[in-house]
Amino acid sequence: MRLQPMNLPRQCLASGHSKSCQTASIATAEASVQTRKHADAEVQTEVPAPVGARTVAQHDSPRLAAFLRRVEAMVIRELNKNWQSHAFDGFEVNWTEQQPTVTCLHTLGYPPAQGQGLHVTSVSWNTTGSVVACAYGRLDDGDWSTLKSFVCAWNLDRRGLNPQQPSAVVEVPSAVMCLAFHPTQPSHVAGGLYSGEVLVWDVSHPEDPLLWRTGLTDDTHTDPVYQVLWLPEPRHSHRFQVLSVATDGKVLLWQGGGAGQLQLTEGFALVVQQLPRNTKLKKPPRGETEVGATAVAFSGFDPSLFVLGTEGGFPLKCSLAAEEAALTRMPSSVPLRAPARFTFSPHGGPIYSVSCSPFHRNLFLSAGTDGHIHLYSMLQAQPLASLQLSHKYLFAVRWSPVRPLVFAAASGEGDVQLFDLRKSSQKPTVSIKQTQDDSPVYCLEFNRQQTQLLAAGDAKGTVKVWQLSTEFTEQGPREAEDLEQLAAEVAT
Repeated sequence: MRLQPMNLPRQCLASGHSKSCQTASIATAEASVQTRKHADAEVQTEVPAPVGARTVAQHDSPRLAAFLRRVEAMVIRELNKNWQSHAFDGFEVNWTEQQPTVTCLHTLGYPPAQGQGLHVTSVSWNTTGSVVACAYGRLDDGDWSTLKSFVCAWNLDRRGLNPQQPSAVVEVPSAVMCLAFHPTQPSHVAGGLYSGEVLVWDVSHPEDPLLWRTGLTDDTHTDPVYQVLWLPEPRHSHRFQVLSVATDGKVLLWQGGGAGQLQLTEGFALVVQQLPRNTKLKKPPRGETEVGATAVAFSGFDPSLFVLGTEGGFPLKCSLAAEEAALTRMPSSVPLRAPARFTFSPHGGPIYSVSCSPFHRNLFLSAGTDGHIHLYSMLQAQPLASLQLSHKYLFAVRWSPVRPLVFAAASGEGDVQLFDLRKSSQKPTVSIKQTQDDSPVYCLEFNRQQTQLLAAGDAKGTVKVWQLSTEFTEQGPREAEDLEQLAAEVAT
């Protein structure tokens, strides 16, 4: 950089001298600065094959083939051993999320019925599996023929379900002992009363629900009706009749007719003198001729075959095709026939419940006041197994509709007990406490549509809906064969 000459001040000019001044030249230089150093490079992520490496395809084919020939016999021998092994029998991969074994989904009740001290005597699921109904009555000693009671139904799929407010309530002039929903009509339900009457209601019309009733005629039961169920008509499978059993010894078939009347179409009577004598029974009290029926179950393999539970404690194998006339003087508008074909060894007290296996034509269960469950084969009098589940009464037993080796029982000690015979034939797999004060559980039913649901009713007037885990709803790979083996082993 070069500076311009400097001008001197005025006083210097006044002296007459003229001078100039030049500063020394300043050396300059140009340079550049690089603050970061960088370089470009390439990276190989896969290690290249070393030079000279040989590929198997090119060089080792003969050696590989020789190796495979050498081990072939040994590998096939091991594969055959594995194929014949039963080490993993029953093993299933379960991709579903595991749930707790049993959980309570709903606790249902009708406060006016509970305030009267009424029991839940029966529960039933409708054909869609979304509605559960219960009967309110009494199962303890007393005359309940004029006791005001109720039939209540809850739609569990309804949004805003109120467990204390049923979607339908039917008032009934006598204690209701049993219920059964129609197999195809979702809102039709039959009930049996303490007074001996049988009625059919439509719970979708709670303001006027009564469809049919037997009325108090000579055909009507004279004792409490302990079970009702629906049967298809022999020649019209889409039409159904109501079957009722009672402790007066009669089994009656009813058909809905005009003027809201149930008409008797067929009838059967259990008479002591006509019982098959293939097993030793206690002699009935002097003068007693009728055998009180307390429970009924039909075979899923033979529509005419059914099992009756009795007050005497012995199950009876019976047939709708029976033609022998019953030796009874009970009045009836149709001839009464004698249905009993075979008598099984008795419980130590009255039977409250029977259930036929949906997976085997010869197996059924019974439960009674002796606290035992008996597993019977239709082919022999003695039970295949006898399980003591309670020191009090057992009020209900039901086979699972989806697991051949699973059944449930309701006890007088407040428990719902689930059995899986694949795991144990002597003790329950799960015992659920339904009532905290040990009040009896009187009834239970599996849901055939939503098979993870089980409803149970108790002496507190409560219905609890239990959700079962897949442990109780998914059939094992050899379960049906195991049930067949159980029946075959005992029948020999």
